[in-house]
Amino acid sequence: MSVDAVQDALAAEHAAVWAYGLVSAFISTPQQSAAVADGATAHRARRDATERWLRDAGATPRPPAAAYLPPQPVDSAASAVAALITVETDACVAWRGVLERTDDGPLRASALDALTVSAVRATRWRKVAGVTPTSIAFPGAGVG
Repeated sequence: MSVDAVQDALAAEHAAVWAYGLVSAFISTPQQSAAVADGATAHRARRDATERWLRDAGATPRPPAAAYLPPQPVDSAASAVAALITVETDACVAWRGVLERTDDGPLRASALDALTVSAVRATRWRKVAGVTPTSIAFPGAGVG
């Protein structure tokens, strides 16, 4: 059902907002700091829009968790970037899940935009980290 998928996407947005806040303490270059600020702003906006969609659909948006566990401790710029790659990849998976579970045109458009923006952001962070491949052929498909 699309409401469940949107709740999952909301959870991914909550996690992304949290992660961007966490990593900001470990990013030191001005360009990367600006990218972190942009990512945080974008995920907050997407979170807010997702909560509005859920309310409009008659659902109660799930609140964020008290904290999240990154895939590895964040204690350096490199581990911060790795955490950002993870949250952007998770957002891709969640928004692809919305695409797969709804026929609602405006929701599909929003989910596709969210998937695309997160995929681009993940690609940029992979490039910063020197991870190859930098881009994933089918973002959110769990392959790559």
